[in-house]
Amino acid sequence: MNIEELHKLFLQHPSVSTDTRSIAKGGIFFALKGENFNGNAFSSQALEKGAAYAVIDSPEYKLGKKTILVKDVLITLQELATFHRHYCDAKIIALTGSNGKTTTKTLINAVLSQKYNTIATHGNLNNHIGVPLSLLRLKEETEIGIIEMGANHQKEIEFLCDIAQPDYGYITNFGKAHLEGFGGVEGVIRGKSELYTHIIDHKGLIFYNADDPIQVEKTRDYQYKFAYSASDKANFSIKLLEVNPFVVLKTQGTIINTQLIGSYNFPNCCAAILMGEYFKVPLKSIKKAIEEYKPDNNRSQILETNGHKIILDAYNANPSSMEVALEYFNLLDEPNKTVFLGDMFELGEDAKIEHQKIAELAQSMKFDMVFLIGENFSKTTVKLKKYSSFESLAAHLKKSPITSSTLLIKGSRGMALEKILDYL
Repeated sequence: MNIEELHKLFLQHPSVSTDTRSIAKGGIFFALKGENFNGNAFSSQALEKGAAYAVIDSPEYKLGKKTILVKDVLITLQELATFHRHYCDAKIIALTGSNGKTTTKTLINAVLSQKYNTIATHGNLNNHIGVPLSLLRLKEETEIGIIEMGANHQKEIEFLCDIAQPDYGYITNFGKAHLEGFGGVEGVIRGKSELYTHIIDHKGLIFYNADDPIQVEKTRDYQYKFAYSASDKANFSIKLLEVNPFVVLKTQGTIINTQLIGSYNFPNCCAAILMGEYFKVPLKSIKKAIEEYKPDNNRSQILETNGHKIILDAYNANPSSMEVALEYFNLLDEPNKTVFLGDMFELGEDAKIEHQKIAELAQSMKFDMVFLIGENFSKTTVKLKKYSSFESLAAHLKKSPITSSTLLIKGSRGMALEKILDYL
């Protein structure tokens, strides 16, 4: 069965699953393989649970007309997504960057959906599997698709662009994330800039931050671009008025009061406003969308429990996001400030020095207590409370619980520092 024939089948059964635990009845199951599993072995189970068809690439699992045998299930999924992307008439906005991708994507979707029929990447399904799954959610009536792209090595963004074929591109920033895979900060810049290369090669439009010298340099010789700036040096001016604790900004004489903390969220809001302006969303609708957005899923959430005010930012961490989070928390006018920092992953040979830098930064600031958790942080030379594992921290908190305090909790996803809430 070729891709065109498979696509006709998909239009009759327009839902896709790669996990038998979330089978959509009447949909199509794609039997992907992983290091520790073979989806082909679950194809019969998928059919039993209500899938109309199962796409497989191992002949021994063929079960009549309900199973579709292909050479490679993953490649087939990706090719089907690209075919469907062109079948639908939607414009595709792709965004990547070291920090803020998911928040920015959600804000852009909130703004553009005020006027257009949109879809956006669910959660962080932003890799070689997630991007195709997002594209397959496009409908014929969809006008704009916002596709998040993640990467931890060179050529990954290039590959995802080949799948999604975006019309527009935006890079949030270039920071110290996935240094191990990219080969340092310069490698991060090269890898993320693959989105610019694709957009330029296909004469699409680039959205960018004119206050970021790297973004300015990378887009200097390209004519199809649209920028924002805190000054008047871009197409569109947006001013940061205050952060206390939420971001308040002003554009075109209109003040927008967000529910987002930290000046690091200002550019994320700016990107959404910029795209709203470009796509002619009324300013009052842009204001409404941004003011109503409230972060969740451990991303810069503000919580209150047992007498504590908590900034929970435990979804992810890298040196760049750690630094701005600490700087924000240091300036916050709150009593009894306590910091919990968990290890940052995928830093490779830079792990030791980057953890030491962050530990020294935390030590230099005016916090009442700082807890460092993880193998890397526990090896730093600062005079702070250090724990090599979450279990050792938990044992301490059981004996010496934190009294009424304002807390910052930040670490990489693998540290799962939201578990600290159970010990407050």
